Amino acid sequence: MMKEKTIDQLIRELWMGITKLYNEEANKYSGTMAIGYVLLKVDPQVGTPSTALAPMLGMESTSLSRTLKKMEDKQLIYREKNPYDGRSVLIKLTDYGCQMREKSKETVLGFNDVLQQNINPEDLLTFKKVSNQILKMVNNREFF
Repeated sequence: MMKEKTIDQLIRELWMGITKLYNEEANKYSGTMAIGYVLLKVDPQVGTPSTALAPMLGMESTSLSRTLKKMEDKQLIYREKNPYDGRSVLIKLTDYGCQMREKSKETVLGFNDVLQQNINPEDLLTFKKVSNQILKMVNNREFF
C-alpha cells in the first residue's frame, strides 16, 4: 500500500502486540486476556449484571457468553439471580476469581507503570488525547 504505515495499521499492530503480551502472561495462570478483563469489570462485592458486561468490555454477547462459560468451568465466577430484577442474572466472583482478579489488576497496573517510567509524561498525555479523539470519531461514525 504505502511505504509509511497508516494510522489504523499502527493502532492494529500496537493492539495485537499488547494482546499477545497479556495473553502470554494470562496463559501462566491458564487464562486469557478476555478472562482477565472480565474479572476486572465484575464488581467483587455485589457482582455485575451479565447484560452490563458486554458493553463495558466492548465485546459481542456471543463472545462474552463463551468467555463466561470458560470462567464458570474454571470456577472463577458463578451466576446468581438478580434480587432486584428477576429477569437478569448477576455474575459474581468466587474466592478463586477474586484472587485471579487481583493478579489481573497487578498485571494491568504493572504494564501502565512500565509505560509511565519509559515514556515522557507529555507524550503519554498527547497519546491519550489523540486516542480519545479518534475513539470519539469512531463512536460517532465520522468515517465513510
